Amino acid sequence: MAGVGAIVMGRSTFDWVERHRAASGDAWFYTQPSWVMTSRDLPVPEGADVRAAAGDVGDVHPALVEAAGGKDVWVVGGGGLAAAFAEAGLLDEVVVSIAPVAIGSGMPLLPGTVELELLDSGVNGEFLCARYGVVRSPA
Repeated sequence: MAGVGAIVMGRSTFDWVERHRAASGDAWFYTQPSWVMTSRDLPVPEGADVRAAAGDVGDVHPALVEAAGGKDVWVVGGGGLAAAFAEAGLLDEVVVSIAPVAIGSGMPLLPGTVELELLDSGVNGEFLCARYGVVRSPA
């Protein structure tokens, strides 16, 4: 997290984070400014720098980069939001944490087609983690 300067997530991910945070009684998990892509009213946790945004990710991206201050912008959670950043050419890396849960069938990582190149892998507790670079087509 030391390399992350700003966070953006979808509303479903925010709601999931909030359910787990509330159940634990913890404060908001992140110190970085965080955006939630939503068109609904957003209950902001006390003391958190959480901002609501709606619309095209390309319109929100400049504010994310400015807030990150030279560090990474972390797109948290759902594949739909990450896919929107990828389609806009704004996704550089994808980090996947694979949990040991049998789901019965495969699921796409991202909707659409994004070519990825494995850069690194490792283990974090029960999770297998893989870091991929987004392969860009030559201009």
